[in-house]
This record gives sequence, structure tokens and C-alpha cells, in this order.
Amino acid sequence: MNGLNDKQNEACSYTEGPLLILAGAGSGKTRVITHRIAHLIDDCDVNPYNILAITFTNKAANEMRERVDKLVGFGSESIWVSTFHSMCVRILRRFNERLGGSNHFTIYDTDDQKSVMKEVLRVLNVDNKQFPEKGCLAVISKAKEEFRTSEDMEAAAGTSYRDMQYAKIYKAYQERLRSNNAYDFDDLIFYTIKLFNENPDVLEAYQKRFKYIMVDEYQDTNHSQFLLVKLLAGMYRNLCVVGDDDQSIYKFRGANIYNILNFEEEYPDAKVVRLEQNYRSTSNILNAANAVIANNKGRKEKTLWTENEAGDCIQYTVYDTEYEEALGTVNEILRLSNSGVRIGDTAILYRTNAQSRVLEEKLVFSNVPYKLVGGTGFYNRREIRDIVAYLKLTANPDDDVSFARIVNVPRRGIGDTTVEKLRGAAFAHGQSMYDFCRYEDHASELGRSGGKLIDFVKLMESFRDMAAGPDADLVGLYDEILSRTGYVELLNAEGTDEAKARIENLKELKNKIADYERSNDEVSLLGLLEEISLVADTDDGEEEDDNKVTLMTLHSAKGLEFPYVFMVGMEEGLFPSSMSMNSDDPDAVEEERRLCYVGITRAMKKLYMSSATSRTHNGTRVFYSQSRFVKEIPGEYIKTTGQKRAPGSYGGTSHGGASGSYGRTTASGYKAASGYGSRSKFGAGASLGSYGKSTSGINKADIDYAVGDTVKHMKFGKGKVVNITSMGQDYTVTVNFDSVGEKKLFASLAKLKKV
Repeated sequence: MNGLNDKQNEACSYTEGPLLILAGAGSGKTRVITHRIAHLIDDCDVNPYNILAITFTNKAANEMRERVDKLVGFGSESIWVSTFHSMCVRILRRFNERLGGSNHFTIYDTDDQKSVMKEVLRVLNVDNKQFPEKGCLAVISKAKEEFRTSEDMEAAAGTSYRDMQYAKIYKAYQERLRSNNAYDFDDLIFYTIKLFNENPDVLEAYQKRFKYIMVDEYQDTNHSQFLLVKLLAGMYRNLCVVGDDDQSIYKFRGANIYNILNFEEEYPDAKVVRLEQNYRSTSNILNAANAVIANNKGRKEKTLWTENEAGDCIQYTVYDTEYEEALGTVNEILRLSNSGVRIGDTAILYRTNAQSRVLEEKLVFSNVPYKLVGGTGFYNRREIRDIVAYLKLTANPDDDVSFARIVNVPRRGIGDTTVEKLRGAAFAHGQSMYDFCRYEDHASELGRSGGKLIDFVKLMESFRDMAAGPDADLVGLYDEILSRTGYVELLNAEGTDEAKARIENLKELKNKIADYERSNDEVSLLGLLEEISLVADTDDGEEEDDNKVTLMTLHSAKGLEFPYVFMVGMEEGLFPSSMSMNSDDPDAVEEERRLCYVGITRAMKKLYMSSATSRTHNGTRVFYSQSRFVKEIPGEYIKTTGQKRAPGSYGGTSHGGASGSYGRTTASGYKAASGYGSRSKFGAGASLGSYGKSTSGINKADIDYAVGDTVKHMKFGKGKVVNITSMGQDYTVTVNFDSVGEKKLFASLAKLKKV
């Protein structure tokens, strides 16, 4: 027990009866669990065989296993340190015959489940456009997490045709799994509970074995996991759960925060110990986190504190656009690097995966190494690669790789066998697959699929017509591709959280195309694809080098810590999300606030927050107000920088996107900020690219004009300088031009000449 603080010691010492340990962020909860196990064995003479420790991930279980082995030593191998699923597999391998199955069952992964569901829908003659495989699997998974059978679902369906269909599909799916002697992951917990309910002797055997049970991350448990733990602890009631209701952020995965909030109702004699001393962050960061989370009503009262120094105030910066925000973030990371901070000690956190696109582009153009955690690079995401393949094939019909990727995406009844047969036939004729299918007599060689291939080529020809000419409407082409292929329609029908995230990514790709059109005088599909390739084709070969900026969503950041953290996109409608703000669920915004709390408490030394006054959404510039979470931080803990614009000064609206001249006003600004075109053309970004050196885009002495002067631009002609603002490594110059009105330009790129 040496080295534990008073509250940690109290939690470790209480061994008999139910115990709730409310472990605040950075308070050493894993240390408490492992030391409590050691105390039970060394000081209380508990047999290691009688101890069960449950956590959520294999990584967490392995880390706990290593720490327990080191502390306990001899006999530690008898302790069950396990995830929920691996524990249930061990139990079912021994007793599955009691449920009428074989102990040699197979565990199906996601792809296996999809294959089974595809066959089920075919046999039931269900339209998979109305009931997509992944959507059906998500509904069934949710039912199993709530410990509901297909009969339960049918009884609750009432007169709802859709719910009745789901119940029918659920039943057929389970029958198919049973005939295959297989379980999916949700089944492992579901059928272990069923085993215990139907076989009291089996339950009693495990209750007698596991006299002391500890559950980590209890705030993330779902209803089935709650039932399982309750059954196992039913005899001795020596149940210790560890968690933090303020970090319950996985409702979309089935987590039920009320498991931890109502623990004392379930166990009225439970002891509660609050671990509130934080060993990670400065007191300013913790005070800000406490102030934000205090606005939640559904929580257990606790206040983090630390003996660490006060540290810097949170630095909150207001930018005009997401491009300026991304560039400002990268510039600050470079400034930190120049002052001796490791690049690998910095992390950028954001609410949605789609936000990574602009950040990735800025990091690439500034030659700053980065890695994505819990996600794929924006241009490597499946939906992005699919639609970019449509664009590539539109620009180049000889691209057989793109042709093969999308000829059956979304499904058109053109299987892999047909594609391989087509590949061989096209090669034999010395043609591309596309050209081969343009001739109906060629396509007819491919049997029943020939007509479908002809229809696909006709569809692509219509896209090629739209892309032709110097003034092609690329945003219109993009919309047409999504509409006529039904790509988004299928994702909407799927209805899962993953599908919604993929739709957001597709909207972000549209933003990229719209920005390209605004930022270039000469627009072409090939030019757009060239820009995308510059960013998408980065070399990630040296994975062993961890000295990289970490990019991740706030959800992925839970459990991690970084000396320097940047939380970007702090705007109403983005964070908290508009979905949570418009939800009927009263807990929706509170979960967003918990997510903010998680983000704040990842920072050890310095926390940066930022927002953009406007950003592109689905191709349209939309205005945003400051996130309520920023406003909830008391002034003594946060320092605000950046320009504050008066309402209406942009000539646009706050929700419907830009109006008046704003859409064109910022076009040059986007070009400067994002460095579009080519790497050598990037200007300020290129000079920042000398990684680790002190460089700048332009010096004030190089600017020979001032506010009020008349200047000349090579494209926009004459105008008067309205404002000059420092942007770290560059300067933003606002000019009111005689011909086109007010524009914002980067000084390093604008090449303005005083008249």
C-alpha cells in the first residue's frame, strides 16, 4: 500500500461488500485496481483463484495483467484478468452443450456476420436497399445489448411493419448462426447470461469461484454487461466497480451511464470512494474542466484537484475560417518545436473524422509529420476512395483500377467473376475495360451482365459530358454522381453511426471541391484530382518514428494524455453537435459536455482551443457561434486571442451560408491559407516546411504599404488597404478593390504593389 494517497488507500482497503470507486481523470485508477488485488492476496489471504478483474479492451487487460503479475508474483496466474468477451468465451467453451450447441463453436467477425445477413435477406426476399445488411446487424446488436430476443422485439413492434421485419430478420439470423454452430460477439455475453439463467448450478459454480470481482471502466457497460456482473456477484456481493460518470462518452456503442449513476440504488449498502487528486494536468486545466462538467445535471459530484503548478491559461483563438484555424494550429506546433518541444508531444483533437481533412492538408504542405489514431487518412477512407474513383474514371476512362473498384459500387449485380472475365476479354482485344464495354457486341460476350455493364458505361458517359469544357461545374458533377448512383441513399438507409460518419466525410469531400473551384481561376477535373493526389499520396513508411503530431477524434483520445493538446472546432453545431442540440434525448448535450471534459483532461502542460467564425459545410459557407463549452470556462483560466468580427460584417447570414459578396470575398483567402495548387506554389507554407528551423513567410519590413494606401493586384486591379493583421508567420491584408469589393489576402502570396 506504499505510495498510495489517502483516498487510494481507502479504496484498496475496503474489501467486503459493494464498492463504487469514482475515479476522476488522471487519478491513478489502474494503480488502485492492481494494488487492491495485491492487498487482497497479501494482507487478506484471498486465494488468487477467487479474484476476477474485468476490463473492456485486450490492450487494457494485458496492461493490467502485467502490472498484477509484477505486484503479486507467485500465484498471479490464477487470477482471471479478462475482457467481458474473452471471459464469456471461456465459460461457453465449457458449458455451451447446456444450451444445445457444441463447445467447438465458431466466433463470427463483422465480415462473417455480413455474409450471413446477406443470405438471410435473400432467403426472406427482403429488399436490402430498404433493409441494408449493416443496418439490420446494428438493430440486432442493440437488441442483444439490451438482452432482448427476437420474440421480445416482435412483441414490442406493435403495428410497425419495419419493426416486425426487423424481428423476423433477427429470428432468421439467429437460426442461421445456430445451424452454423456460430456466435457473433454480442452473442457471447447474451448466451452466457442465458446459460446462467437456465442452469443455476453453473451460475453457482462461478459465483463461488469469483468471490471478489472488479470491473474497470464501469461507466461504459451496457445493460447485458450489467446483468452479467450482477449475476456473478449475486452470492458474495464483493463487487468493486471503478469508473467516472463524467467520462461516459460511448452511448452510441450501447454504454448506459445509469449503470454507474444508479449503483447505490442497486446496492444501497455500497461504499463510495472518490479519487479526485489528479497527477496529470496543471491546476488551470483542471479548474477549467471542473467548471465545464459542473453544468451537467446527471452526474456524481466530484472536483478534481492537483498539487501540480498552476501552469498557463488555456489559449483560445478565434479564426475567420477553418483554413486559418488549421494553419494557425500548425504554425503554433512549429513554434513549439522551435522552442524545443517534441513534435510527438502534441495532439490535435476534433469532434468528427471529417475535420481531419483540412488539418491533414496543412500538415502535409508544411512538411509536419503526423499520424492518425483510431482512423484512416481522409483520402484513404472507403467512401472517399469510391467517389474519387468515379471522378478519376470520369477524367480518364482508361483507368482500369478505378473501373474495377466502382463498377459494382453501389451494387449493380456485377460480380467479381464477371469483372475478371471482362478484364481478360478487354486485354485480349487490346482495350481498356471501359472501351470494351462501349461496344454492345463486346459486352454481350459477358452474358447476362453485359447489359448492366453497358448501363454503367452510359452512366459514366453522362458524367464525362458534365466534366467536359473549361467551365465545368465540378460541385454539380459531384452531386450528380452521389444522386444517380444512390450512394448516400444507401448510407441513409443503413442508418448506423458509421454510415452517418461516412456521409459527413462525403460532405467534407464536397467542401474540398467547392474550395478548389473558388480558389482557382482555371478549373478542371484533372486539376482537382492533381490537388487531391498531392495530399493523399504522402509517405507513411516510417511508422517506427513516433515523433509525429497525433490527430484523433475526441472519442479516440479517452485514456491518453499529451503535454500539449489542441482542441479545434469549438463551435455550436459542431461541438456540441447539431444532432445532440436537436435531439429528443435530454442526455445528448450532456454527453457532448462529457466529451469536452475528456478532451480538456488529456492535456498535461498546455491546452489550446480554437474556433472558426465560418466554415464550409456541404459546399456552402456557414457561420457559427462560439461553443457553449468555451463560454463555461471562467475568465481567469482562459485567454482569448484572434479577431472578433461584428455581426453582419461578412455580408452573410448565420445559418444559411454566405450571401452578398462574401462567397467571392474570401476566395483568395482560401487559396492563400490552404496552399492549393502545388507544393512549390504554397508560399508561406513552403517556407514553414523547413522542419525544425526558425523560418517565416514574410517580414513586416517587406510590406511597403499601410492601411489607407492604394495598392494594385495583378488580377483584381486597384484597391485601398482596409486592414493588416499578423497571422504568426504571415500577414492577412484586407483590400477593398474597385472592381470586386473587399477581399482578404495573404501578404506573402498577394504580391501587392503600392500605387
